[in-house]
Order: sequence, then structure tokens, then C-alpha cells
Amino acid sequence: MTHLLNIDPPDHTRLRRLVSAAFTPRRVAAFAPRVEELTHRLIDGFADRGSADLIHEFAFPLPIYAICDLLGVPEEDHDDFRDWAGMMLHTAGRRGGVGRAVKRMRGYLSELIERKRADPADDLITALIRASDHGEHLTGEEAAAMAFILLFAGFETTVNLIGNGTLALLRHPDRMEYLRGVVRAGDEPAVDRAVEELLRWDGPVEIATWRFAREPLTIGGRRIAPGDPVLVVLAAADRDPARFPDPDRLDLTRSDQQHLGYGHGIHYCLGAPLARLEGRIALSALLTRLPHLRLAVDPAELRWRGGLIMRGLRALPVDFRRETDLPAGNAPSGL
Repeated sequence: MTHLLNIDPPDHTRLRRLVSAAFTPRRVAAFAPRVEELTHRLIDGFADRGSADLIHEFAFPLPIYAICDLLGVPEEDHDDFRDWAGMMLHTAGRRGGVGRAVKRMRGYLSELIERKRADPADDLITALIRASDHGEHLTGEEAAAMAFILLFAGFETTVNLIGNGTLALLRHPDRMEYLRGVVRAGDEPAVDRAVEELLRWDGPVEIATWRFAREPLTIGGRRIAPGDPVLVVLAAADRDPARFPDPDRLDLTRSDQQHLGYGHGIHYCLGAPLARLEGRIALSALLTRLPHLRLAVDPAELRWRGGLIMRGLRALPVDFRRETDLPAGNAPSGL
């Protein structure tokens, strides 16, 4: 499958230019009210219960439903996408399950693109079909591949941004209170800085997708021949003491925000603005609607999903009852 992650210029330049014409900052910004609506609907589903798994019940479904809406997937099909995305997420490393999910999702998107050609709408798939530059258009196969990669790359990175970011705040209660305060004060620039620091400190992508040297290189004293694979550890770069002062400190007011959480250069994540929007709205809503939010397990019990590229939690059990409402002897989990 040819898509932006696995091709070089000039093909990459052409595809990115066409997709950028459809996936505009204005379209993302206009989507904010819908993300707010989805966020609060999901929180409504567990707010009265006093506890939840924030991955399964919140961080996972939010970006799936959001990107489905943005693409123009009919609402009655959203749960199918949630099931397919779940197969991709939870069977990572087991090729069969991922392959079946990818095949079903791509087949559905190809059919949906044909329906949108006959019956256009105000959605991203229609915009991809119509995108043009100097007479060039995306082919049907290219449009399907782009819709797939926007959905696939756009949901897991956001799951991890919300999950990793929430865990970081839970383990740093003073920072969590600071962020809650600036959210309530409506200080959007301060909230944005905090989200960028969470992306740097424990980002959603640990290692960049596979790259191959096109010419002889020497990096860190190691010689790399043309064609050799190169794995770039983004997480290590974002904790580099030569680049960030006191890099292991979670500083939500940090002004230097030139991290690699969403990559760099021509392969910089096209969906980063949408992920940031969803992350900012999700974290803000959690902090304001669940003022007693805390971990429901010892941090040592948390488990991370397998896989080489992404970094994300399998589950994030939380409790948000008032301490006075807890059963006797049930003290809040230590951080």
C-alpha cells in the first residue's frame, strides 16, 4: 500500500500537496465543537460510576469516532471501525489479526469513496476526491490509502497522547493542579504549552517508522551503508540533555517546544493539528469534570502495549470518587 509514510519525493511531494489541500487547518479548527461533544458524551458514560478505564472507555473511542466523523463515515458504521481499530491495536505483533482488520478497513473505505463520488458531502473523503493541484488529482487507490493512513495514524497517536499525558499528570499531582488551574482560567496558550511538554516528556511515538540510508553515512561514529535500515528513537531525542535543559523534569511551562513527538521534516505528521486538538480538549475535560481523578492501581501494575514504534498503555484504571465516598480502608493509590 503506497502512502505518505513509505515513499520519497517526488511522489511524496505530490501526494502530500494534494492531501494538504483537503486536510486544511481551517477544516481541523472547525471540527473542535464536534470533538467537544464527543468528549463530554464519553465522560457522561462513566462519570456517575466513580471509576473507569480511561484507555478503553475514553482515549481509544474518542479519536476513532472523531476521525470517522471527519472522514464522513456514516454513524451507523462507527462501531465497525472501532472494532477494526481494536483488532489493530490489541493484536499488534500478531500479523494475522492486524492483516484482517486492515483488509476490512481498506475495503470499506474504497467502497465509501465510490459512494462519495456519486453523492458528495461536506467531509474529508469528498475533499480528498476533489483535491487537485495543477490539474493533478488523487487516484481512487491513492484516496483510499490516504483515508486509511489518516485514520490509522490519527487514532493511535491520539490514544497514546491522552493516555500517556493523563498518566504523567497523575504521577505529578502538582503539575496536574497547575494544568487544571490554567484550564479553568481559560489560558489557552498555557494549556497548549502543557500539551507540548507532555508530548515531549512521554510522546505517543517512541521510534520513527523504518528508514533506509540512500547514501553512505556516519552517525555517532558508526558507518551506515546505502540501503541499511535506520531506526530513529524519537523518545531519546526528546530527553537529550544536550537539547533540553533538565530533560527528565516534566515542566508544563517549558518554552522550548521543538520536540519530535510528531516527527520532523517532510514526513512530519500531517494529522498533528487534529491530534493536538483532541488531546487538548480531552485532557481539559478530564481535569475539570473529574476533580478527584487519581490512579486506581499501583503504577507498577500498569502495562504497556507491545510493538516497536508506538508507546501506549494497555489500560489506565482510575478512580474519581471523593475520598469521603470511598469505603473504609480504601485509600487512594500511591503515585
